[in-house]
Amino acid sequence: MKKLLSLLTALTLSVAATAAPYPERAVRIVVPYSPGGGGDVVGRPLAQELGKQMGGSFFIDNRGGAGGNIGMEYVAQSPADGYSVVLALTSQLAINQALYSNMRYDALKDFVPVTLLGSAPYFLAVNASLPVKNLADFIKLAKETPGAMSYASTGNGSGLHLSMELLKSMAGIDLVHVPYKGGGVAQTALLADNVQAMFVSYGAGSAQIKAGKLRVLAVSSSQRSPALPDVPTLSEAGVPGYESGVWYALLAPRGTPPEIVKRLHGASVTALESKELRERFAADGVKPIGSTPQELSKYIQSERVKWADVVKRSGATVE
Repeated sequence: MKKLLSLLTALTLSVAATAAPYPERAVRIVVPYSPGGGGDVVGRPLAQELGKQMGGSFFIDNRGGAGGNIGMEYVAQSPADGYSVVLALTSQLAINQALYSNMRYDALKDFVPVTLLGSAPYFLAVNASLPVKNLADFIKLAKETPGAMSYASTGNGSGLHLSMELLKSMAGIDLVHVPYKGGGVAQTALLADNVQAMFVSYGAGSAQIKAGKLRVLAVSSSQRSPALPDVPTLSEAGVPGYESGVWYALLAPRGTPPEIVKRLHGASVTALESKELRERFAADGVKPIGSTPQELSKYIQSERVKWADVVKRSGATVE
């Protein structure tokens, strides 16, 4: 009888543990960049809304470095219990695998997808003094002066770098790459006319665009941006099929229980419908999406193929 009671007690405790509500404690959302970047633009309102939806606490943990690899490795090695997840960007999920020679995580093998949260385009901007009014003028000038014009980026292999390399390849133009250590420094160089062009995000460039110091020629997405609806897409303006930008996804460590992934997915999709989150996204030109885990997995795979080819053609590499 004592053995039977002990067995029943253990079974009861086991069932209670299994049925324990999630989340019981604070959930860490790792953003693999320093504070203040695009990851925070998406992550902070998401954390707030997830807290409302799931009745728990969600907080942002910025772990920047190595193109986002440090934060990704941290989550990949965290317990698969739903209390450490990552808000990853295009670079970590689709670019770094082809860019870094010594990767210690695999976006498809070491993580389970939750949802594609949103995306934001880049705007092709030039110094207002550059004698071009549209994309056709820009391409024409670049072809007439091969190698004479330069463009800024946030570093070798960054999304801004490879987006311009994709444009160079598709438009058949020659521009010199000048990498900087951050978006602010790169944009300052563009404003000073040290470089002639750069892809910028709406949040980072809107003030200078409105002030007339930067001229926007086109947007990198397949559709026009609500933030600047009069600006044509690169595809419309003369480079058919061009599409680039940054996208944001939520993932958990491989092995995270399916019921927790399901709860995170449902709460995230609901959060993306909230008025407050949509308003904050719109202020930075971010379009909310909300995909299934399966759709996100397929998207990561297709984007990896696309950007691996761009990395190869650009010759970019990071040791």
